[in-house]
Amino acid sequence: MNCRFCGNILTHEFIDLGCAPPSNAYLTAADLNRPEVYYPLKLRVCTDCWLVQTEDYAGAEDLFLPDYAYFSSTSSTWLAHARQYSQIITRRLELNAKSFVVEIACNDGYLLKNFVEAGIPCLGIEPTASTAAAAQELGIPVLQEFFGQTLGSRLSDAGQKADLIIGNNVYAHVPDINDFTIGLKVLLKSGGTITLEFPHLMRLIEHTQFDTIYHEHFSYLSLYTVMHIFRKAGLRVFDVEELGTHGGSLRVYGCHQEDPRLDTEAISSLLEAENSFGMRNIIHYQSFQPRADNVKNSFLRFLLDQKAEGKTVGAYGAAAKGTTLLNYAGIKPDLLPYVVDRNPAKQGRFLPGSRIPIVSEDHIRERQPDFIVILPWNIKEEVMNQLAYIRERGGRFVTVVPKLEVS
Repeated sequence: MNCRFCGNILTHEFIDLGCAPPSNAYLTAADLNRPEVYYPLKLRVCTDCWLVQTEDYAGAEDLFLPDYAYFSSTSSTWLAHARQYSQIITRRLELNAKSFVVEIACNDGYLLKNFVEAGIPCLGIEPTASTAAAAQELGIPVLQEFFGQTLGSRLSDAGQKADLIIGNNVYAHVPDINDFTIGLKVLLKSGGTITLEFPHLMRLIEHTQFDTIYHEHFSYLSLYTVMHIFRKAGLRVFDVEELGTHGGSLRVYGCHQEDPRLDTEAISSLLEAENSFGMRNIIHYQSFQPRADNVKNSFLRFLLDQKAEGKTVGAYGAAAKGTTLLNYAGIKPDLLPYVVDRNPAKQGRFLPGSRIPIVSEDHIRERQPDFIVILPWNIKEEVMNQLAYIRERGGRFVTVVPKLEVS
């Protein structure tokens, strides 16, 4: 396999999580009588550009289906994050009724609704029918397509160049990262700004976040690598912020290469931090697999011990993180009988691979489990506040990554 960015031959493996179905391919009751499609879930690292990437097995059309069930608006934490961003970027760029904002992978309109309310013209691009329809119901114009150079050129030729292009948690999801980045270039107005948010590879390694690896995430990114990808497309990263979202993310600010804005000190500071951490040292990557195995084994031992002691355990959050963890650990309903999720689109279905049923919160109230495993650990504070009544009954919360913790 060759690197998706620079074409270098990939000879180094980062981690092998076995085989798994697509993380958001939730099953119906009828699907339980049918076989599932599994793909190898392995990451390789390029020692030229240091892009970490999945092996080539699944294409975007196999992963982002019309009934895609991830709706951003189900998390109050994420809604608050989006609202705060929209306010900050509107002030920073002095956006107004004459501006034009494009969000790629706008999902259910969780972010663009803030621009609609502010009277700032916008357009959402979203390939999945289920979430695109939800965004349109909020009055957001949406193109139901995958983004790349072709769509960027079409919009540009139609006079729809953007003052601001937003891409939150989409850059890692595109199989052809060069084509996507060229699309950003052609769509961006002279003097315009790109902001992209994505999980920071350095934090994934630091905190053993192997459960954030799934087929939908084709790329695992550092600032160093993104700057190289931008440069090749005629763009430049001129600022960066470290965020706490998704266990540690970056928000990069991009512009045309010739833009007069100067690079901030945050760029050089973070590049130095990445280098000091070992992000360009292959030995650092090769030590990750045993750390992930230790986390997985600790979780499996915990569930086996609770079953042996007659304790009851449920889970919260039918998230992709949970799918990766449960499939890698080989956990089935005998050890974890249900997972609660607030999203009605997931309730009544089953997690892919593990086939654990997804239920409403009423299930917890009725069962009163001894332990609740919070699978989306990045919103554990939100979940623990929502389910505070669990503690009143003597129940406890469990998180697995970066290490097993019971609170």
